[in-house]
Amino acid sequence: MISFPRLECWNSMTKMATVAAEVDKKRVLCRVSYESLRTKFGASDDMLMHSVVARHRTDIQEAARKIIERDDYESDGSVLIKTSDL
Repeated sequence: MISFPRLECWNSMTKMATVAAEVDKKRVLCRVSYESLRTKFGASDDMLMHSVVARHRTDIQEAARKIIERDDYESDGSVLIKTSDL
């Protein structure tokens, strides 16, 4: 079972947005880069990144769900959502 609690953050140092997934009662961090958000959703430096993530949360979650379902985790157990996944 995969669910998505309303947890998200933006790391301005790494330029990565993270949303949380719960997979079989374990937390999985699902990351997407600023570059992917800019390419896919038109995010810009002057837009607040959390609002971009909130606005496109459904698309980001669906991409994360597909990656989790195909068991395509990073070595640290997180999920990296690429532009092509969105």
